[in-house]
Amino acid sequence: MSELIKIAVDAMGGDGSPKKIIDGIILNHQSNKNNFYKIFGDKKKIFKLIDNKVDNNNFEIFHTDQIIKSTDSPLEGAKRGKNTSMWLAIKSVKDKEADIIISAGNTGALLVLSKLNLKMIESIDKPALSALWPNKKGMSVVLDLGANIECSSKNLLDFSIMGASLYTSLYPEVKPNVALLNIGSEELKGNEVIKETYQILNDKKSDNYNFSGYIEGNHLMDGDVNVIVSDGFTGNVALKTAEGTANFITGELKNALNGNIIGKISSLLNISNLKKFKKRLDPRLYNGAIFIGLDSPVVKSHGGTDYVGFSNSLDVCNRIVKGNLIEKIKQNI
Repeated sequence: MSELIKIAVDAMGGDGSPKKIIDGIILNHQSNKNNFYKIFGDKKKIFKLIDNKVDNNNFEIFHTDQIIKSTDSPLEGAKRGKNTSMWLAIKSVKDKEADIIISAGNTGALLVLSKLNLKMIESIDKPALSALWPNKKGMSVVLDLGANIECSSKNLLDFSIMGASLYTSLYPEVKPNVALLNIGSEELKGNEVIKETYQILNDKKSDNYNFSGYIEGNHLMDGDVNVIVSDGFTGNVALKTAEGTANFITGELKNALNGNIIGKISSLLNISNLKKFKKRLDPRLYNGAIFIGLDSPVVKSHGGTDYVGFSNSLDVCNRIVKGNLIEKIKQNI
């Protein structure tokens, strides 16, 4: 048996916690016996949910009844003290008692507490929030998704290196193509920061990734680019637009197929293809944003996802640790 990967879990964050979190751990444990879950939260509630469903050698519960609320501001979350489930989970990574931390709780508080507890990787000025997006050929890494509204060319260069390192950690057999999200594909398009970043990346030769220039928003899902880089404002707008478009398409398709008898017959005849379509756009499969740039990896699960989505984010944690993400960033930076 290989060495266990120790995942610090904030069990009290997100909607429906701790049940959703523990159900996600139970589901994840069924397919991965090499994870050890260090669970932070209300021990009495957690033990009732997990008892006899996960091997005792694969988890440990650390009791606290103090939590950070979803309505707290980042400052309010920090002021709640050092005994909240989120703080203790992050601290376990800081103290090298866990390899990675995951929370479905308050995003702003998670970012602030992570920055308070964990050091930045040397030469990295700002951390970035990244995530996996589906495309026609597989998956892309996109960053920054909101951690930094304004960025310099140095920040975007760092994001390119960190994003490429993340992609190769998750998909080690591929040398990624990196591109800058812009309003056009021509070199002269965009603001001064993005044009300066283009020149730096174009002149910089790397063994770890290929620079593919600019990418426009309508080509994000083509699959020709593996790592898409932007400032946090642009990236967050792109993310919300993509999510809204996917929800609109699935909603309209559902209405069309259930609107009349012909639609219902058509849906029955195409049930297999419709299931594939639904699965491809299922946000639970892509759950788990990664806060990178710190000297330990931090994963943010969507607060509204269910236990299946949380289980998938635990898979992301496993792959990040196995892929030696932090060491790759340090080597490539």
